[in-house]
Amino acid sequence: MIHSDDKFNSLRSSALIRSLRSVSAIAIVSIVFSNSSHAFAVNKDMVQLQTQIQQLQDAVARLQQSNDERMGVMKDLIQQSADSVNKMATVLDGMQKQMRAQQESENGKVDQVSGQIQSLNDSVDEIKARIGSLQKLMQDVQSQQQSMSANMQSNPQGGGPAITPTTTAPVNPQPESPPPPAPVTKKGKPSAAVPVASAPAPAPGPDVPPADELYKTALGDYMAAKYALAASEFGDVVKNYPDNPLSGNSYYYQAEIDYRGGRYAASIKAYDSVLQQYPDSNKVPVSHLHKGMALVALNQKDAGVREFRLLIQRFPNSPEAMQARSKLSGMGVTVTPKTRD
Repeated sequence: MIHSDDKFNSLRSSALIRSLRSVSAIAIVSIVFSNSSHAFAVNKDMVQLQTQIQQLQDAVARLQQSNDERMGVMKDLIQQSADSVNKMATVLDGMQKQMRAQQESENGKVDQVSGQIQSLNDSVDEIKARIGSLQKLMQDVQSQQQSMSANMQSNPQGGGPAITPTTTAPVNPQPESPPPPAPVTKKGKPSAAVPVASAPAPAPGPDVPPADELYKTALGDYMAAKYALAASEFGDVVKNYPDNPLSGNSYYYQAEIDYRGGRYAASIKAYDSVLQQYPDSNKVPVSHLHKGMALVALNQKDAGVREFRLLIQRFPNSPEAMQARSKLSGMGVTVTPKTRD
């Protein structure tokens, strides 16, 4: 009986073992099948992802190529634009140089014409001085003729009746000049156009040459570039003959000598002497011009501009006014100031 139970138990255990093995096998098959399905699904997603990544890389490559092509085109356009700008800059630079050279040439021509006119004025001054000497000589000859005629009338020959000599008309008789007007005295600041009464200048000594001879000598030394000697000789003219018109010219040439030497303040003072004391001198326009240039050289631009404008206002058609307009244009200043509304 005991042996039968053991056998039954043994059979029962074997059946249970087989059942467990079947269940295990089924479970294993189920697990394997499940893992295979999941792996297949994962592989499919990976393929799709890789395909999208490849497409994206292809699109990026095409975009990069397109950008490279566009950048190349833009680079070419920029280079062409830069070349065009450089060519335009070269052309503009050439035009500016040409305009500058043309302006300098015009200024040089104006300066040359002004210099020629100034030389002509100097020659006219010298001729005037010579004419003055000739007139004085003729007056001396006329005085001698009149004295001889008077002596012949007062001392007849042979005690007979006085013989009235026939006198010839003097050569180029000079009309008697009216007496000079009395100087006008004004209170306050003296005016350049109205002379102020002052003490008469002392007469030059007997050893002093006439004004025209002094001036002629000084002008000759100035033309020969002997500026120190000429300045001293022009000073002698001004010192000994202050009322002579040649003294105005002497002041002007003293100013020119100072200007050439870079002594601008001294030249301005001498130019003012011409403008204030000799307003009828033919050196007034050029004195205005060179005074303005001296003021500009002293960095007094506003005062120089006023002097140029005053010259243009007083002598609008003179060569000096043309130079003043050129100077103002070169300084970037209008000829006439703008008026406010």
